[in-house]
Amino acid sequence: MNERIAQYRERVTGYWNNFSNKQKTLLISTIAIVLLAIILLTVQFSKTEYEVAFTNLDATDAAGIMSHLDSSGIPYKLSPDGTSISVPSKEASRVKVDVGSKGIVKNGSIGWEAFNESSSLIGMTDNEFSVKYRSALNGEVEQLLKRMKGVQDAKVLINLPEENVFASPEEQQKASASIVIAFKPGYRPNQEAVDGYFNLVKTSIPNLPVENISISSSDDTVLLPTGQGGNAGSLTTAVQENMALQKKFESDVSRSVKQFLSKLTGPDKVEVLVASSLNFDQIIEKNNLVTPVDTENMRGIEISAQRIQKSYTGEGNPDSGIPGTGTEDVPGYPAAGSNSGVSSEETSSTINYEVNRITKDIVASPYVIKDLTINVAVEPPVGQETLDQTTRDAIENILMNIVGSYLADSGTTYTDADLQRKVSVFSQNFHGTEEKASSLTFSNPWVWGGAIAVLLVGAGIGALIFRRRKNVEEEEEELPLPLPPEFPSINLETITNESQVRKQLETLAKKKPDEFVNLLRTWLADE
Repeated sequence: MNERIAQYRERVTGYWNNFSNKQKTLLISTIAIVLLAIILLTVQFSKTEYEVAFTNLDATDAAGIMSHLDSSGIPYKLSPDGTSISVPSKEASRVKVDVGSKGIVKNGSIGWEAFNESSSLIGMTDNEFSVKYRSALNGEVEQLLKRMKGVQDAKVLINLPEENVFASPEEQQKASASIVIAFKPGYRPNQEAVDGYFNLVKTSIPNLPVENISISSSDDTVLLPTGQGGNAGSLTTAVQENMALQKKFESDVSRSVKQFLSKLTGPDKVEVLVASSLNFDQIIEKNNLVTPVDTENMRGIEISAQRIQKSYTGEGNPDSGIPGTGTEDVPGYPAAGSNSGVSSEETSSTINYEVNRITKDIVASPYVIKDLTINVAVEPPVGQETLDQTTRDAIENILMNIVGSYLADSGTTYTDADLQRKVSVFSQNFHGTEEKASSLTFSNPWVWGGAIAVLLVGAGIGALIFRRRKNVEEEEEELPLPLPPEFPSINLETITNESQVRKQLETLAKKKPDEFVNLLRTWLADE
């Protein structure tokens, strides 16, 4: 066994000694590079890749997640600031689901789950219940606000007054809320978002009016709802929207007029300028109308009627005594009159009518066209300097009809003279536009000159490349071909002795073995 190992060692040593120093260095370097690459790849593929699973954590949530990961045997990495936790990428999704299902992350707020834990075996006192209820209500509102767009953090403090059983609902003290919101970097809430914050808090807390809600941002900016002067934030947006709507209206009118007139005058021979004034005041009306069913008699439908009729007939008392003779009587006034019969009649009628009661909620259009003017420039036909009067009048009538239709709901009655002052038609040659456009056409001599120059430069470059290739090919053809090797000649005809031939061949094989081998190959090829 030792002899075989020694033989292998000698063979390896001999094989190694056959290499030159350069070859030995190259072999050692190659082996080292391969080993280093294998080590790096092994480390890279065996390394655990981590993915950020939780961000913006407070100390309580981070501690809860770390405790859950430790109990589950899942490795993790905590960021230097303690607000982010990374887990292996393969288990990131499962860890997020597990943590979310167990409700570990509360974003620093404890909601109604606070009542799941009892502080004592016999229950909780009224004070303890009140404290937990307020804390849970604060936490629930905080969690709702943090789900709103752009909100990074929120702190809520709600003041709930004590209920008075002897006071009516209107006399009860109102609740109040103080809120501080921290927005994400670069986010600025618009007025709609601010109104959403106020509405969320108002509907989450009982007996809380909007005026008792105070919301501030982390940069000491007080947020106000729309009804309390908080529409300044959306004023710029509303103005921009109104201007965009007015510009779109003018663009649509201009395009429609230009498209129609182009069919009469030809394409690219009409230019239209539209100016408008729009009223963006939105009107909301509520009408309560009462109308009769029978419009001819102005009466409604009888739904109930009641008639009462009473009559009485009897005899009166006979006259007695002397009129005006008593001590207390009025002179000349009879004490009693003679009446042979008495009758009375009473009639009453009650009729209930039903009429049409109509309630209309009318919301006017978001904008009304108050004024509109259209100016049209038309290029005259070929051979004319101005438009003929017939064409001009036809175009003006078309424009007047268009303006009149748009101003029909403006609330102002316009005459034909007024509409004619709102349209304008004039003739104009568009030579400047044609020259500008023709400056880039193929008929321009500068364009032709540039094209010819580019072609000449390209042809010159192509000729140089072709000539260079041709010269290279000629140089390759002129190179002398390698001469065939000259082999030593042995004249076998002049040599008669076989021993002399053998002696010359042996001498040639010893002195010039390469030439001897080539000579043998030549003989074999000839045969």
